[in-house]
Amino acid sequence: MNQYIQNKQTEFNGLVDFFKKEISSLRTGRANPALLENVKVEAYGVINPINAVGNVNVVDASSLTITPWDKSVTKNIEKALVEANLGLGIVNEGDKIRLTVPAMTEENRKDLVKKLNERQEKVKISLRQLRDEVKGAIEDAEKNKEINEDDKFRFIKELDEEVTTITTQIKDLRDKKESDIMSI
Repeated sequence: MNQYIQNKQTEFNGLVDFFKKEISSLRTGRANPALLENVKVEAYGVINPINAVGNVNVVDASSLTITPWDKSVTKNIEKALVEANLGLGIVNEGDKIRLTVPAMTEENRKDLVKKLNERQEKVKISLRQLRDEVKGAIEDAEKNKEINEDDKFRFIKELDEEVTTITTQIKDLRDKKESDIMSI
């Protein structure tokens, strides 16, 4: 692997990690703590992630419970969940909050696949921009006589192979998530 790709390797890997994180919040009809990853709760005058104020448990395939460590923040957790608009049923049981994941309709599933495709497209755009940056650096190096023309073409070929590998990883993640969403 050439130094131009190596210089941006963390960014290339970061795109795949970002996509994994982005799609983990899409619900699949099954209860999953990742659904709550982006929910922030105000407690003690500070905004906290939900897992910092309580314990999140999967009860069964269609429900989660959140047990606050301090019962005084139960209302704040409930408020944060309502504001997050996750499409979950929220029941405050006093000492804990129960979340019910409703059964998904065909329309919901298609809508989620549409959101999945939009997120994939955003990551692909970022990947193309990163590819263009690296390709520009390679072409500039050739203009400045730092590398010869053969090296330029070899480096660009390596870059295209790296981009193809990452595109394949993203597509595989997307396909797996789509099958999770569409399975009943």
